[in-house]
Amino acid sequence: MNDELPSENKRVSADQSGIGKSLPAEIDSRIYMAAERTFLAWIRTGIALMGFGFVVARFGLFMRELALTGAYQQTANPSFSLPIGIGLIGFGMVVNIVSVVRHRRYIAAIDRNEFRSAFGSTFAIWVALLLALSGLAMTIYLVRLTG
Repeated sequence: MNDELPSENKRVSADQSGIGKSLPAEIDSRIYMAAERTFLAWIRTGIALMGFGFVVARFGLFMRELALTGAYQQTANPSFSLPIGIGLIGFGMVVNIVSVVRHRRYIAAIDRNEFRSAFGSTFAIWVALLLALSGLAMTIYLVRLTG
């Protein structure tokens, strides 16, 4: 009976999904740590979105206060910032929930030696596109507010 650990030179096939790549017989712990760092980065992104959403939501209140003091003449309805802020807060919550689900799936895929085929960058692309649209909406809002 051979009780020794598999050496790094031994290779096993990825799985029966037809990927055809070979992976080390024993998964390196650095892969799990990298997955953890990625997960924490997504959590930070979600928290930042929620914080930014709060600031945007309160921006309308700040503009109303400035208008009341006479330091600023209100030219547009500042209540547009509230739905954008609430949307960003909700988007931050969705990012956090999806990051938990993806992290759990990622770890399970690593355990099955399938992590290369399990994930792409679609989620990150959607986050970037939604943030770009949010930035565009805020830019339009600020241009209308000042002009």
